[in-house]
Amino acid sequence: MALEHRFIETNGVRLHCAVAGAGPLVIFLHGFPECWYSWRHQLEALAPYFRVVAPDLRGYGDSDKPAGIAAYTMPHLIADIEGLIQALGEHQTILVGHDWGGGLAWYFATERPTLTRQLVVMNCPHPAIFQQHLMTNRQQLRQSWYLFFFQIPWLPETLLGLNHAWLIGKAIRQSAVQKSAITEADIAYLRDAASKPGALHSGINYYRAVFRSPESLANLPDGVWRFVYGREPRPPARRTLEDWPQISAPTLVIWGEQDIALDKALTLGMEPLFKAPFRVQYVPDSGHWVQQEKAQLVNDALLEFLAR
Repeated sequence: MALEHRFIETNGVRLHCAVAGAGPLVIFLHGFPECWYSWRHQLEALAPYFRVVAPDLRGYGDSDKPAGIAAYTMPHLIADIEGLIQALGEHQTILVGHDWGGGLAWYFATERPTLTRQLVVMNCPHPAIFQQHLMTNRQQLRQSWYLFFFQIPWLPETLLGLNHAWLIGKAIRQSAVQKSAITEADIAYLRDAASKPGALHSGINYYRAVFRSPESLANLPDGVWRFVYGREPRPPARRTLEDWPQISAPTLVIWGEQDIALDKALTLGMEPLFKAPFRVQYVPDSGHWVQQEKAQLVNDALLEFLAR
């Protein structure tokens, strides 16, 4: 596979992208605290049949790292991907996301349905389901402790960055079930990416931005909303699954069942969120890093699904 590394301008930022192949466009969106390299196995498997593009999302790797929490809100992230599609000369894309990239993929498919040909999400719950579980599932709330820790200024990125992001490597290694699938060289690459100036700060700003977004706070009492946002229009509260726009793209969810942070229950009851074919493929012997831990299985599932 001839993998090309190039920079693409989109939405006022410059994204580093790994690009290969020809055919229908597939964009891969990585999670925290990773980079394009997390998709190395999938790029190789799909490049003979598709035009594959794996960007370092804004704030990560060699991509631009705008200052401030506000630069990492969902509208900016969605606009980055929309601009990337346009810069590549395409009108729509197959979108594949994992972890935070999966969250972006869910929102993109919801907000930009005409640009989303097919959708694949790995080990990231739909935001509607996640919101419900954080309010009602104490076990999931405990497992999501890091979301609240990341709201502390500067401390999380400082600790995670110590000793060339040693804790990042340790966390990936310990949370993987198929440990031999992620080599020491792979860990070293991911630690290098996390250690680039500003990368951890920007990556954690994703979590800070989502906690401060109007959509996340739409259920606040009127007095609190006016104190925080003044006269800014309040977005409609989404209290039930039926309050969310349905996804019109055929969707596949791939889920490593031994994820230590995200419970399998987050994949249940999703049917009202779709008006196109949707299914979940469980991977019982994988943790959170499913596309790396079970690369061949994931590649086979992708090729089978995208051939439809």
